[in-house]
Amino acid sequence: MSDENVYEMNQKSSNDIRKYIKIGISILILIVVIAFGINSMYIVKEGEYKVVRQFGEVIDYQSEPGLKFKVPLLHSVTTLPNKKMVYDITEREINTLDKKRLVIDNYAIWEITNPQDMISTARTEVGAESRMGEFIFSVVRSELGSMNYDEIINEEGSTRGNLNKRVTDRVNELLTRDNYGVQVDDVRIKRTDLPDENEQTVYNRMISERESTAQEYLSRGEAEKKRIIATTDRDVQEMLSKADAQAAQIRAEGETEAAEMYSQAFQRDTEFYQLYRTLESYKTTIDGETTIILPQDSDYTRLLLGYLE
Repeated sequence: MSDENVYEMNQKSSNDIRKYIKIGISILILIVVIAFGINSMYIVKEGEYKVVRQFGEVIDYQSEPGLKFKVPLLHSVTTLPNKKMVYDITEREINTLDKKRLVIDNYAIWEITNPQDMISTARTEVGAESRMGEFIFSVVRSELGSMNYDEIINEEGSTRGNLNKRVTDRVNELLTRDNYGVQVDDVRIKRTDLPDENEQTVYNRMISERESTAQEYLSRGEAEKKRIIATTDRDVQEMLSKADAQAAQIRAEGETEAAEMYSQAFQRDTEFYQLYRTLESYKTTIDGETTIILPQDSDYTRLLLGYLE
């Protein structure tokens, strides 16, 4: 093979190598461009915030769902929830106005309203919940600390009103004041318990107080019963006295009227009246065991024997 042919073959090989290098560089550039393009895009989903940072500092956040853009390598994106969350607060003890200890267990429904403020003040969700929990406990302790134990556990007789709403409003005032970028939608007390060490003592005291109250009610009832009985007896005696007086008056009037009638009858026929009175006296003086000794010539005897003419 001649030198000319060798030179042509080497030249062709060099051209092919340069061609392949150019193709490789083009592909690499395309890959880099695609990677930069992909890295400059991010997607915001429903129910989340995308927080854009530059050198660790928050410069923007997005809440509307869709495709968004950032500067590759310069900007980083983190995700925060854009929905209502439940924070179960650790139970803690408080003292009531009447110096009783209570264990309060409550929870809060909350949401992030401004991720930039939340990150600036609380840094993380855990930090925001921790600070929010401190505010809630402080407000609950202040509210329940101004009430007696019986008012807290007795819904019907309580003067506390809408405690949950008052606590929620006050906690939001504190969070807004300090620019935490979060909002509490509702605070609820799940339960109020006595500490284990004095639960039985308080229960015994409550039982004693209720027994004392029951005894007081029984005493009042007994006293009221006696008062009603005495009043009724007095009313009955008054009614009987009035009835006896009225009956005596009626009898007196009847006897008077009868005496007048007897007098009128006596005046009309004296002999008949004497006969009638004599016959009436027989009913009184004579029965199956009566023995009477009378003169035979007396009018009484003769009338009794039927000899009177």
